[in-house]
Amino acid sequence: MKALVIKEPKSIKGLKISNKEKPSPKKGEVRIKLLSAGLNPSDYQYALYNETANEERVLGIDICGIVDSVGSEVSNLKEGDRVFYLRSIDNPHGGFAEYAIAPAHTVSILPDIVPSLVAGVVPGAGFTAYQAIMQKLRPIPGKTILIHGGAGGVGGFAIQLAKLAGLTVITSCLEKDMEYVKELGADYTIDFTFEDVQAVTMELTNQRGVDYVLSTVGSEIATKDIDVLAFGGEIVVTAGFPNFNRLKFYDKGLSLHEMATGAALTSGDKKMEEGISLIGNEVAKFLSEQIIVAPKITTISLEEVPKYLEMMKQGKITGKVVVDLTQ
Repeated sequence: MKALVIKEPKSIKGLKISNKEKPSPKKGEVRIKLLSAGLNPSDYQYALYNETANEERVLGIDICGIVDSVGSEVSNLKEGDRVFYLRSIDNPHGGFAEYAIAPAHTVSILPDIVPSLVAGVVPGAGFTAYQAIMQKLRPIPGKTILIHGGAGGVGGFAIQLAKLAGLTVITSCLEKDMEYVKELGADYTIDFTFEDVQAVTMELTNQRGVDYVLSTVGSEIATKDIDVLAFGGEIVVTAGFPNFNRLKFYDKGLSLHEMATGAALTSGDKKMEEGISLIGNEVAKFLSEQIIVAPKITTISLEEVPKYLEMMKQGKITGKVVVDLTQ
């Protein structure tokens, strides 16, 4: 099979097309003939920080395809099932190939009405956003949320889910993406390149602050976000904790939630792993009923993956990028 493998360490350009043997499923696993696979920051991060060449590992955590072969002791899936799933980073059989392997209990059935190119960009960003908004924050209608990076994958899904939950949404993005995030449902937009996101947020809330924050851009910004939380507010972080020295006991009564959606798949806790599959089922239902839509999608070939991972690293991507593996 054709696959994109790690030919050179610490390099995005070191990802090269190679011919590999088609993998076979073991007990509890299924083999997937891939239709599409999404790009994520974790892909270029792994390529850049991996210390050695490893032609056995295929990157790509967002996967959509058709069950092609079923291992022993699998009862929830059969050959021909159309599925999508979030791949564990411990699993070397990633999405940038013609075939992949997955534990059957982590896979979600994909309704026929959802296009494969859409499903291929959903798991990493969509499952994270669902868990953050629906399971961690469990928001109360009428309250307010600040979502950083609304034009990105997680942010794009989070805006829609927050509006579904009845929230007023403030989001940061580039000026060029303001109309796009408004189409997704954002009520207020802030250009983080020349505006002070926290100051504008306070102005928009009449100095009260927001009830919720989804922080996706690192510890420094998460630390600043403490100041824009209203009393009793909640912050969920995907890219680094705030500085705990800024947290004062009996100050705001705030709640902090850590996002580790992918890490659940490496936890060794089967219930948690199955929980990711259940999130996939819920997100698939929302997509099939058009309650939410995928962010803006750019479709590429397998050969173009390194180029677009570099663009993603440079912050040049709006929405999501997907590999069409039917080409």
